[in-house]
Formats: sequence, C-alpha cells, structure tokens
Amino acid sequence: MHKLFGKWDFTEVEVRDPSIRNYVNLTPIFVPHTGGRNAKQQFGKSSLNIVERLVNKMMREENNTGQKITANTIVQEAFEKINKKTGQNPIQILVNAISNSGPREETVRLQYGGIAVPKSVDTAPQRRVDTALRLVTEGAQKAAFGTKKSLADTLSDEIIAAANYDVKGYAMGKKDNIERVAKAAR
Repeated sequence: MHKLFGKWDFTEVEVRDPSIRNYVNLTPIFVPHTGGRNAKQQFGKSSLNIVERLVNKMMREENNTGQKITANTIVQEAFEKINKKTGQNPIQILVNAISNSGPREETVRLQYGGIAVPKSVDTAPQRRVDTALRLVTEGAQKAAFGTKKSLADTLSDEIIAAANYDVKGYAMGKKDNIERVAKAAR
C-alpha cells in the first residue's frame, strides 16, 4: 500500500462534507506528481490527488513557479509540522481545512440596463475545493513574505487554523468575508 511520503495512510482519511466528497480525491500515492496526465479532460483536476493539487497551488506565486520539487518539499515539511502539532494524520487535517474554508455562497454581478446588481448564488463543490486550496496557499505565502518564518511553517499554521475554524487564519477570514458579502446581496 502506498503511503504519502512513506508515512501517512490515505485509507484512514474520511471526507465528512458530503458536497465535496466527489471532488476530494484520496487515491494512495507515494509522491504527489502525476505529470499532468489529467489535463486533457474537462474537470480532470477532480481526478488528481488532493495533496498534489495543494502542491500545484503552492507553485502559483512567482517564487515557486515551475519548481514542483521545491513545492513538494514545502508540503512535506508542513505535513511533518502538522503531525507534530496535532498528533493526527495531516491528510485528514488538510481535508478538514478544505471543507471548512471553502465558501458555500458568493456573489455574481447581474446587469439590468446600465445598473450592475450583486446577486447571491450557491458555490459549486468543485469551485469550493479550488477556492479553499487557493485561500490556504495564498494565506501561507502572504504570512511568510518578509518574515523569518519559513513557508512550510506558515502553510502548516494556515492548514491547522482552517481545520479548527480559527477566524484569525487568512483562509477562514476571507471565506467569512465572501459569505458576508453574499448574505448582504440576497
């Protein structure tokens, strides 16, 4: 059986949120690197392992663009720190963080004549997962920029904060902001 980085088992991880269950792929892999085999399919990212999607999101900003080995190392170190701090499987903590930090409702702009009106809409499950991953990695990169803390430290802190519903974390704060704006636009 393949364990992530030779340490953490995917079989004991459970997705508790039924809406995103089909979009969080937990197929066992040793190293999160498939080489883009799913890129030709529409919504092929749903068949990518969730840890690999996190690694890919870590390569968004200019510092790590195209450096998948570096991003893999950062995620591996962050998972080590999550395991030390919580004593739990870091994959489960990641899945909980994604479930908690994905906004359930957001706004779109409708135009009536020359007037733009915000309208509240439910968020699609695939978009919830994408947004949650983006917010977690964005928060980690903003927290690490210009400080002595490493990116692995800030990523582990951000994932733990999102998993614990801690509003002080970047991802949970942004999610609450998005949902508050959507509630006002109902």
